[in-house]
Amino acid sequence: MREIILQTYIISLPILLGYIVWLLKTQKKYRDANGKGTMLLLKIQLIEYHSKYTEARYIPSYAYQTFCEIYEAYHALGGNGLGTKMKEEIDELHIRKKSSGGEN
Repeated sequence: MREIILQTYIISLPILLGYIVWLLKTQKKYRDANGKGTMLLLKIQLIEYHSKYTEARYIPSYAYQTFCEIYEAYHALGGNGLGTKMKEEIDELHIRKKSSGGEN
């Protein structure tokens, strides 16, 4: 009986380990795709903010804060120099504070 259990483990262990490795590789593939998709969505948002506010030549303080948060997330995911260049250009804009009567 002991021999049968040992043989079962010897046969099933490599199969189980192979399955676990396959699962981990599959999960990594989906995680990588999810990260890349998230990075692309953040990049689109950075481009939209950049286009809108560089054309206006100013940025409201709430939009600046949001832009910075988007940039930080984009950069943390491995975003390239394009995001950094846009951030530098946004940093040069005049920041308008929101008042109770609207933007100044």
